[in-house]
Amino acid sequence: RYGLPYRGSGGLNTSKVPDAQAAYETQMCLWPTVMSHTNWVQHAAGWLESGLVASFEKLILDVEGLAMMQHLFGGVEVSTDTLAFDSIKAVGPGGHHFGTDHTIGRYQTEFYRPIISDRLSIGQWEDAGRLDAAQRANRIWKELLNAYEKPPIDPGVEEALNEYVERRKRELV
Repeated sequence: RYGLPYRGSGGLNTSKVPDAQAAYETQMCLWPTVMSHTNWVQHAAGWLESGLVASFEKLILDVEGLAMMQHLFGGVEVSTDTLAFDSIKAVGPGGHHFGTDHTIGRYQTEFYRPIISDRLSIGQWEDAGRLDAAQRANRIWKELLNAYEKPPIDPGVEEALNEYVERRKRELV
């Protein structure tokens, strides 16, 4: 390794909609990007049709995939505490660890908690409206947009930015 910054592409795919093709092509494109320790990932989320289309649903789905990768590559702490030899000894052969203090104390931090992935039973999923991943992503981006609050900005800075944007619009037309 030379310690130089490295730019790569991430979530490209040729699908026209946020479907299974978009998901597997995106993941196959992201893995080499992540494994090569890319510093700057361009097109990491939200792209369809080789970058010709931006999709809010795909953006949310890709954020889920990237968050899973981040969790995966976060590593595993190896220590006397995390190896849990005392807990293993206490449970013994044939037992389970689900109710132990060691396991309960780690449920909130050791498992990735998805924002899109559905963990309902088929009956619960049907009762909840039978939404697929793209439909759930659609709901989430709309909720995020509705909850958006404009950050505080100095009125002089805002005025200067607005003037700049208007000037550039005139210059580009």
